[in-house]
Formats: sequence, structure tokens, C-alpha cells
Amino acid sequence: MKEKLKVLLVSLFLISSPLLILAQTLLDPKNGNTPTQGTNGTVGGGAPIDHGLSILLLAAMAYGAYRFYRMRAEVSITD
Repeated sequence: MKEKLKVLLVSLFLISSPLLILAQTLLDPKNGNTPTQGTNGTVGGGAPIDHGLSILLLAAMAYGAYRFYRMRAEVSITD
């Protein structure tokens, strides 16, 4: 019974947590001033994610190669 109660409480917390968290509204890029033609750009300037994605994929491939090497090394030792 205690285990079911713990699972119920944790699941209720996880389900209701998005309802309890209120997001902050986006800031106006012109600080409330009336935007003029062509000067009201996006907030953040459209930062590229190309290099970060490349580094993430490279790290994932290196980790996969390491795990494959370790797996093959363990098989060859036990044979």
C-alpha cells in the first residue's frame, strides 16, 4: 500500500508540475517603443546551432566507437 501511495504521489507531481510552472513572457525587442519599418528583428538574432550540433554528433560517434571497441575487447578476452 505504501509503494502504491508513493507511486501515486510522484506521478501526480510529475503530471501537475507543468501546470504549476508559469513561463515568463517574451521581452519586446524595442522596449515598448513603436517599431519602425525594418527595425523590429527577432529576439536573440537567430543564433545558429550548426557548430554545437556538429560537436554533439562527433561526441556521440566517439562514445559509440568507444563502446563498440570495449564490447569487442570483452568478447575477445572471454573467448
